[in-house]
Amino acid sequence: MFWHWLCVLALLLGGGQRSLRSDLFYSHSSTPSQVHVSLAGPNGARVTWTTIDPSAPSLVEFGTTSGIYDRIAYGDSDSYKLLFYRSGQIHNVVLRNLSSSTLYFYKCGGEGLEYAFRTPPAIDPETSITFAMAGDLGQTDDTRLTLNHIQHSNYDVFLLPGDLSYADYYQPLWDSFGTLIEPLASSRPVMVTQGNHEKENLPLLLDPFRSYNTRWRMPYEESGSDSNLYYSFEVAGVHVLMLGSYTDVSRDSSQYKWLQADLAKVDRNRTPWLIALLHAPWYNSNSKHQGDGEHMRKSMEFLLHEAKVDVLIAGHVHAYERTSKVFNGRPDSSGIVHITVGVGGNREGLACRFLSPIPEWSLYREASYGHGILKMVNATHAHWSWHRNQDDELCSKDKLWLLEYYCDLSMPILKSFSSLPSHCQS
Repeated sequence: MFWHWLCVLALLLGGGQRSLRSDLFYSHSSTPSQVHVSLAGPNGARVTWTTIDPSAPSLVEFGTTSGIYDRIAYGDSDSYKLLFYRSGQIHNVVLRNLSSSTLYFYKCGGEGLEYAFRTPPAIDPETSITFAMAGDLGQTDDTRLTLNHIQHSNYDVFLLPGDLSYADYYQPLWDSFGTLIEPLASSRPVMVTQGNHEKENLPLLLDPFRSYNTRWRMPYEESGSDSNLYYSFEVAGVHVLMLGSYTDVSRDSSQYKWLQADLAKVDRNRTPWLIALLHAPWYNSNSKHQGDGEHMRKSMEFLLHEAKVDVLIAGHVHAYERTSKVFNGRPDSSGIVHITVGVGGNREGLACRFLSPIPEWSLYREASYGHGILKMVNATHAHWSWHRNQDDELCSKDKLWLLEYYCDLSMPILKSFSSLPSHCQS
């Protein structure tokens, strides 16, 4: 918290903060940086990058052969000011009519390096797809190790449930985060939702998510949402809900009404799996952030329960936890499995103090940096595994088979720590 307010004070006073225009690592003002790819509706992908030059063209040349670009797409660009900071020009170009499971080579703005990304599998209930998941990334050595492990896993889409850069008002950290994540984010789609560290409240600033919304545009319009803070998308046999913990969650809110409408459109014959991501967990047995997601749970849990959501992934708490199927505070065979993965590498340290006794719905919990892998094998079987940074990336510390509307609860429970492990910070 001290670091957070120190940054705010430095920003308000000028604090030597330089804009990207005078501090970019590249010598040419039109050279793309911070390249990342996200999904953009059926058979579409959005390519986002930043340049110093505001007049640099927003275009992407692409094709299925390296060095041969037989297609071109155009988009738009935007920038923003935050007191003494001015961002670079942030370009967004949507590539349409892409083939599934295909490697595309592309170049941004007609300059710089050639990149390549692979599109996910087509919509098909029997098609396998693998998601990598980690929240609360930040920019530490643990972040780099997490990203390295994910990059060496065989995944299709990276899901990030909030707290990306930990910029906390100090805007150059958004730029360094974009550079840090580029090797991973430019090669596979990255889908994000906002966390509390994306919210930057300043006097006279009407949009507290200005930085986040400008830099990380998600397919909200394609899913009928009116806000970049909540949306949905579909890949293979999965319908994914990306919900906003830090916008209005009440039952008369736009988000609630959109969620109702979105769930009504889900066809479980087409996408048999239904998963949700948000930042503040609804079920948490750690001493940190108790009750932070309770208002949202009370408002929306019934909706997700009635829709038979299979898994809900959260961040925020810097510890890993997996629950049984749970509803309304109790184990329930028709409930949702909740998993917290707010341990991507943040600078605040791990949350090592858990509540005792262990709630009956908590099946596994530990404070370690790492990531999760969720593989939908087919229409009826999915596999979850938890990978810690201190282990080999192929090693999974916790794993679980999910059957459609049934969860195997036979995995062993990890007892709460009797003492703090050496890698934890109190």
